[in-house]
Amino acid sequence: MERVLIVGAGLTGSLCAALLRKEASRPLHLAVWDKAGDSGGRMTTAGSPYNPQSTVDLGAQYITCTSHYAKKHQSFYDELLARGILKPLISCIEGMVIKDGDCNFVAPQGVSSIVNHYLKESGAEICFRQHVTQINLRNDKWEVSKETGSPEQFEIVVLTMPVPQILQLQGDIANCMCD
Repeated sequence: MERVLIVGAGLTGSLCAALLRKEASRPLHLAVWDKAGDSGGRMTTAGSPYNPQSTVDLGAQYITCTSHYAKKHQSFYDELLARGILKPLISCIEGMVIKDGDCNFVAPQGVSSIVNHYLKESGAEICFRQHVTQINLRNDKWEVSKETGSPEQFEIVVLTMPVPQILQLQGDIANCMCD
């Protein structure tokens, strides 16, 4: 079984994992690693330690679907709306610019619920606090080292973390980025 690692448990990594699972023509072992302690990346929702009903979205507070993206990605919006993960934004937000054809949505359970939905759909093994430090090519496989624990090998590694973090990686991967 081919082992695939996705580094980054934000929206890009979670959606990538879900799409890989859905479109795979053969069995895959999917793993998603993130250096943070929870999913979300720039779409993190934090909860109050004193009141579980009190949450705050630390990145995006609402989602704007432009008419261009509505045509390309309507199935994603339809799915998230049908499952109650997204709802139309009906309030006004001070300073918000509204353009013709745009639709705005909120995530009642926090924007990280979108990420968590796709992680669940992917069926991937999710590991937090896995800070990737080095990626080397060994015997036609990518050996991925992290701050703690033994290196692991994968046939495919997909990097979805921010570019500055990618540029800090050591090993053979650094040579690939310069080509």
